[in-house]
Amino acid sequence: MKRLAILLSGRGSNFEAIADSIKRGRLPARIEVVVSNLASAPGLDKARRRGLKTLVIPSRGVPREDYDRSLVYELKRHRVDLVCLAGFMRILGPLFVRAFPNRILNIHPSLLPAFPGLNSQRQALEYGVQFSGCTVHLVDEGVDSGPILLQAAVPVLESDDEESLAARILAEEHRLYPQAIGMLVRGEVRLEGRRVVRRF
Repeated sequence: MKRLAILLSGRGSNFEAIADSIKRGRLPARIEVVVSNLASAPGLDKARRRGLKTLVIPSRGVPREDYDRSLVYELKRHRVDLVCLAGFMRILGPLFVRAFPNRILNIHPSLLPAFPGLNSQRQALEYGVQFSGCTVHLVDEGVDSGPILLQAAVPVLESDDEESLAARILAEEHRLYPQAIGMLVRGEVRLEGRRVVRRF
């Protein structure tokens, strides 16, 4: 069974969606460790209540490469197969990405390649798009630029503000992320260049 590491910095709602999917038998994996760069992250308490191992590796004032090295050490020590970023508010550098090639997943609240980085909902509203959504992608050395596994579209309503649009996108994230992880752990996809192709 594949071992997952979940990296988070906030409330951990995507972490909960993954954990719930495992508990219901829909995702053949187990969460080996939940890591945060912030001791105050509510997601850590949620993980502890589920009886999961948690780690805090503080990032404030730590150079990126030093931080990445510490993170790689801990994840390799826990022998994780797949790293799932779930609201982890720190950019991971080349050292980390190269330690887990094509084994790091992220979920982003836009239809990439549109609106990468922060404040994606605000960008979508300011641009006037009719659809936004979310994307699960493999992490490469760029920002939100890795190969795309799955996407889900969400209509942008005239009445939307950042909060209402974010809430509807988040509901799709909770559905999409466990599905994408399942595709990887079951070996259902392969990479051809930067295209993700179904094996069956």
